[in-house]
Amino acid sequence: MSKALTCEEVRRVLQSDTLLLDVMTPEDYAACHIAGAKNACIYEMVFLDRVAECASGRSAKIVVYDGSGRSRAAETAQQRLLQAGYQDVSLLQGGLSAWRASGYPVETGDTREEAVLNDGSYVIDTEKSSLEWIGRNLNNRHYGRVAIQSGEVVIRGGNPVSGSVLVDMNGLLNTDLQDEYWRDLLLRHLKSEDFFDTARYPTASFRLTGWQAEEVQGPELATGVLSGELTIRDVTRPVTCRAIVAAQADGSLKAHATLDIDRTIWNVCYGSNKFFERLGMHLVHDMVSLELFLVANRVGN
Repeated sequence: MSKALTCEEVRRVLQSDTLLLDVMTPEDYAACHIAGAKNACIYEMVFLDRVAECASGRSAKIVVYDGSGRSRAAETAQQRLLQAGYQDVSLLQGGLSAWRASGYPVETGDTREEAVLNDGSYVIDTEKSSLEWIGRNLNNRHYGRVAIQSGEVVIRGGNPVSGSVLVDMNGLLNTDLQDEYWRDLLLRHLKSEDFFDTARYPTASFRLTGWQAEEVQGPELATGVLSGELTIRDVTRPVTCRAIVAAQADGSLKAHATLDIDRTIWNVCYGSNKFFERLGMHLVHDMVSLELFLVANRVGN
């Protein structure tokens, strides 16, 4: 039966044969954990294997805890262990924060700098960032990347407030076709007037114009819905999508966003049944999926 224990109750049961289990990341565990606790990170696929290395068997008495008791980490670990056949699993109310506030002993190691989404301007690292695309037809799909040429993100109040991304349409790549002839044929087709006409429109761009933050935020993370303007073939249209921006320990940030667009409203109309009939094998779906992975470094770091 699942149960929760106070700090005082845990302190008493630790005098008996009880396994105290920190379920946070190894980095958090190394920075600070309850004296005598073992570590098995609930976020790892090998969580149950790690527990098995620490526990004496399914009948072992186990108390799990996380950083603060405010997340589902310890509760999830407790449920996972009970489902795996462990018979006596409790969780520490309030986690490590409550334990430290009670003045009970902890073990600390090298302190690591907490990741915080600091205000300021961030320049996109074009080598570490990527824009991926997926296009589809009736038979299959093709996918690849577009080279990011430049960009920036401005953080204010822990949220992105402005920014831009410029991509090199002549840097369009395909990664699913292994045959060089067919891959080059597809890329010539995509770069031609049929699709993106990169000779006349060598770049595409996105400009961030707004951000609607979600209620659940943290000092290291911003999640919400961004709005902006996407320009392709010199046609600019408004777009919105969900995005996540996360601080990194070295002061940089990472961002991720996914977006499905109807290519025809940017005048990319080849193979669309909105404009052509009796297409047969030449039918191409209007919707294109875009996925953006950004790494950006804070100016002045």
